[in-house]
Amino acid sequence: MTYETVATFAQQAGLIYFGLIFLAGSAYALWPRNGETFRQAARMPLDEEDL
Repeated sequence: MTYETVATFAQQAGLIYFGLIFLAGSAYALWPRNGETFRQAARMPLDEEDL
């Protein structure tokens, strides 16, 4: 195994890994069941009372 082979494998594996992480995060954020939770979180700064 040469350095080039290992480097190519590591680059491709990293690309696939981070692509899957991105897709999982996007699916979680856009999943319909999570919509209300994110809407509430978005409204939190606006619903705060003055201190």
